[in-house]
Amino acid sequence: MKKSILTAALLVLTSWSAAEDAPPDAVYYNGKVVTVDRDFRVSEAFAVRGGRIVGVGTNAQMRALERPGLTQLHDLAGGMVLPGLIDSHVHPTSAATTEIEHRIPDMETIRDVLDYISARAKIVPAGDWISLSQVFITRLKESRFPTRAELDAAAPRHPVAFHTGPDVMVNSLALAQSGIDRNFAVKDGREGYLEKDANGEPTGLLRSLARALKKTSRPIKVTDADRVKWLRDLFKDYNQIGLTAVADRGANQQAIKLYQDLLGRGDLTVRLALSHTFPTSGSLDAILKSIDDLALHPLRAESAWLRIIGTKMWLDGGMLTGSAYMLQPWGKSEIYGITDPLYRGVLNVPPDRLLAMVRRVAQHGMQFTAHSQGDAAVTTLMDTYEKVNTETPIKDLRMGLTHSSFMTRDTVERAARLGVMPDIQPIWLYLDVRTLVQQFGYDRLRYFQPLRSLLAAGGMAGGGSDHMQKIGDLRSINPYNPFLGMWITITRQAKWYEGQLHAEEALTRRQAIEFYTRNNAHLLFLEKEIGSIEIGKRADFILVDRDLLACPIDDLKTTKVLETWVEGKNVYRAPRR
Repeated sequence: MKKSILTAALLVLTSWSAAEDAPPDAVYYNGKVVTVDRDFRVSEAFAVRGGRIVGVGTNAQMRALERPGLTQLHDLAGGMVLPGLIDSHVHPTSAATTEIEHRIPDMETIRDVLDYISARAKIVPAGDWISLSQVFITRLKESRFPTRAELDAAAPRHPVAFHTGPDVMVNSLALAQSGIDRNFAVKDGREGYLEKDANGEPTGLLRSLARALKKTSRPIKVTDADRVKWLRDLFKDYNQIGLTAVADRGANQQAIKLYQDLLGRGDLTVRLALSHTFPTSGSLDAILKSIDDLALHPLRAESAWLRIIGTKMWLDGGMLTGSAYMLQPWGKSEIYGITDPLYRGVLNVPPDRLLAMVRRVAQHGMQFTAHSQGDAAVTTLMDTYEKVNTETPIKDLRMGLTHSSFMTRDTVERAARLGVMPDIQPIWLYLDVRTLVQQFGYDRLRYFQPLRSLLAAGGMAGGGSDHMQKIGDLRSINPYNPFLGMWITITRQAKWYEGQLHAEEALTRRQAIEFYTRNNAHLLFLEKEIGSIEIGKRADFILVDRDLLACPIDDLKTTKVLETWVEGKNVYRAPRR
């Protein structure tokens, strides 16, 4: 500790310039400042001027820089300070507007699901669709889809769609209204799979085929002003659990307009890196042109607040729903309603088209990432990156593996060698492993979220949540509390599951903190601006209520943020008791 503080003090003495003429705006002292610099040094104090860190060192060194009447003093009272936390994968615009009509309750059982649908059937006019999204079957105690018959009984006069990721279970009326029967076939040239029973009749389960449903809905009047307000509320909620930057991994033009509105008003309290979506079906020429157009977007310019860093597409189906593209068959499954013993999941884009897309994105110097859950999808994407790398070196582009829950030793090593960066969601380990072990067995999950292996191979990964619905860090679909995420990466423990999932892949406390700070800053091309408390970087930092490096491990997951600062401005302060 003494050596670290001395080193930091020497940095201050050699890096501080024109101190007499330019005193700091603020000095924060008497704390345990975890800088998360390359050496993970811990200091006592730091100074801020013009929204940037201008000094890091001892209390004495920082207090010597203050100027009465010009410098604000903040006594940290021994508290721990961390760099602002970063989430590498969220969907803010959809998450903020999930509960426009009504609050959606938590659901942990099939009975909860059916009760919700029955309650909606009493409110929604007969004949109108009732839809429920992203109540994942892996998180239900029964570990299965509601059946077609159960949905029929819950709402006999309504077509019902139980969406979970790219897959959907529907009732009989929904099938009838959509013209889906035993003779149904996919004719649009796109991927999709209709589950049928032993008699050849649809079970009601459509995999990556929601487009086949002929749904109608009553329009809900929502203005952009409404959306901006909800986004502002969501970002404030991000701030209260320590998030100061996020990546929107599914941005479109509507989202960009809302973000620009918030930024223009001065109401943006989190930094945004955007992975813009693009069409992946239809004419390849049209697809490539959409990538060309995206490369010319004004938000491609460097910005610490709002920037398009690259593209995002969906390569395979869902791990939580039974359609991730796997190297080995899923096997017949009551959990996922799989009847074909050779079924391996769904690959949405064939390899030749994928190659053309990745090649074009790389030529424009953008980051490509794709939803790739299954080990076969990850392998397909890594094969593509290997081919593109022979033409256009990709290491500096920080190509992505979005989710990459199932990996192999080979894909881990190749990702490290090529500088490919997975963005991984620990909450899935916590909420879904019980069911995944039932389906695949413990051994097949050896490289499930293999964080320690990625680091040991010389690679880097970033921590995210895939927050997609509801506001609330613990009540949301895919909770976005980063301290819970850190705890999961360290303990590899899961809800309703005894023991640990492959403890050999657990992170240390230091690595878990880096996962949500320094690593994510690099993943989002912001490593020169944020991710650590170092001279020259923007003053994004948080004060927490406990010592994350020394507290009992189970206390880490309930950490509370006392204050959050973005660019030297306080954006959240916990109510004082």
